[in-house]
Amino acid sequence: MDRKFARPLGQKLSVRIRSVAGMTDTEIRPFRIDIPQADLDDLRERLARTRWPDELPGVGTAYGMPLDVVKEFVEYWRTGYDWRPHEARINQYPQFTTTIDGANVHFLHVRSPEPDALPLIVTHGWPGSVVEFLDMIGPLTDPRAPFPGMPSPAPPATPAGTAPGWPGPGPS
Repeated sequence: MDRKFARPLGQKLSVRIRSVAGMTDTEIRPFRIDIPQADLDDLRERLARTRWPDELPGVGTAYGMPLDVVKEFVEYWRTGYDWRPHEARINQYPQFTTTIDGANVHFLHVRSPEPDALPLIVTHGWPGSVVEFLDMIGPLTDPRAPFPGMPSPAPPATPAGTAPGWPGPGPS
């Protein structure tokens, strides 16, 4: 069954088979997460139909998460989790895909308003996603913008860490 959980802007997902020589392309494609409501509804219905196993008595967490904890997570995903705000949060950033070594690579490309900003690549491991970095995109791309918990504007950096008089690892 072909699940279309995310698609390039204005295009349907398609599977392309490439030869070994063509495992990398130079095309960078605009991307937006766009999960159809029917897929979210289907997920909720399938979660509701989960056939739960029996739990071995007295094993605790020796064989993984206790069944009652898993059931609680599933119930939250089925009835309490609202995907749309998370989808919108990710989609507020420019996203793209390309193919590297035969793998589809999804990335965000957020530019700084600072003309001399140093480009920075932030990567994640497996399992992980760009969601891990959403809270730091603003402070990294726009260091002059206010950031909760940080004096505004950000203190000038010194070789020892932070500027004198500012909290942090440097001299104060």
